[in-house]
Amino acid sequence: MYVLREVLAQAQKNRVAIGHFNISDSVQLKAVFTAAQELKVPVLIGVSEGEREFIGTRQIAALVRSLREEFDFPVFLNADHTYSVAKAQEAARSGFDLVVFDASKQPLDDNVRRTKEAVEAVKSIKPDILVEGEIGYIGTGSAIHEEVPELSKGLTTPAEAKQYAESTGIDLLAPAVGNMHGMLPSMVEGKTRKRLDIARIAEIKKAAQILVTLHGGSGTDDEDFRMAIAAGINVIHINTELRVAWRRGLEGAMRENPNEVVPYKLLQFALESVKQVARSRISLFNGEGLSWSSVKSA
Repeated sequence: MYVLREVLAQAQKNRVAIGHFNISDSVQLKAVFTAAQELKVPVLIGVSEGEREFIGTRQIAALVRSLREEFDFPVFLNADHTYSVAKAQEAARSGFDLVVFDASKQPLDDNVRRTKEAVEAVKSIKPDILVEGEIGYIGTGSAIHEEVPELSKGLTTPAEAKQYAESTGIDLLAPAVGNMHGMLPSMVEGKTRKRLDIARIAEIKKAAQILVTLHGGSGTDDEDFRMAIAAGINVIHINTELRVAWRRGLEGAMRENPNEVVPYKLLQFALESVKQVARSRISLFNGEGLSWSSVKSA
């Protein structure tokens, strides 16, 4: 049996990060799972409220659980960016391994109160579920944005991180450290990259003494990823890069096969495109030659 808490503890010990990939359909799920399986490293599948509404909350839980059981592989499921206690409880009842409760738009005191309520509510349903809380501002939407949002005023301080972690009872913390949701057109084209506040990550990790997640990882400089992991990041979220890859793969399939109408033949191109991105990111986050053979519990 694989336990997410133990996998995260092992990742922290090994100074690597678990890749977290948001998916909207079974094509992306298969692509990410296959990439992780080939590399023999654990992976987190994420579904936001919108993605859960499209694919089905209980349905995606059943799919991920079937992959974990059939292939005896450490694949886990996260209810990403969950804004209400009711939706968090739904995820817990459906068997999710992790819930990201997002009250980051609220003032800190309200964020603490609402997150603590969510932690208590979901753990009363599923005691072993992990809960992640967010603090700070990193923009909105895993999409292509025309400009960078004003991030400087929403950066997380070490003192806020410590207070928030201690007051809420969360298992993971998602701070604002120069990261942002989505990508600029120049990032999609590979001309520019996001840069992270590595010193801030290290200070937050030291102050909060908690597992730390980096949201909005798409388009980030590779060396910044390496330094962020060394500074204490344990989980890294990738979404927009997969969405871009999915679309490019499908567009390429239609250009090359203008008369093809069989969905699984066209979607295979999207699958391979997404898989390449996922494999590249998983490899980067886990370093070279790392063995995960010891993560399975008795």
